[in-house]
Amino acid sequence: MSDTNQPQPGQINIELDEKVAEGIYSNLAIINHSPSEFVIDFVTIMPGVPKSKVKSRIILTPQHAKRFLKALGENIHRFEVAHGEIKDSEQPPIPLNFGPTGQA
Repeated sequence: MSDTNQPQPGQINIELDEKVAEGIYSNLAIINHSPSEFVIDFVTIMPGVPKSKVKSRIILTPQHAKRFLKALGENIHRFEVAHGEIKDSEQPPIPLNFGPTGQA
């Protein structure tokens, strides 16, 4: 008998703790990059609140950023096949000085 908790060759054992599993709501992503990394800041903007905080920051290598873009595109396509086109609604412009500036 094999132990099902042991990863098989080529598998990665990924743990998701309860706090992370809750997720963080974001309605704005600010993306900056340098020659060696992409930085994605996830922000929650609330109506009537002039100040917002970055809720989460993800730092990716350029290769991982490109893989993420491809995976996200494939998942959006599958979602739209199952549920219909996602409509892109008009959003008010965000000022250019909004949010942190990317530095590496």
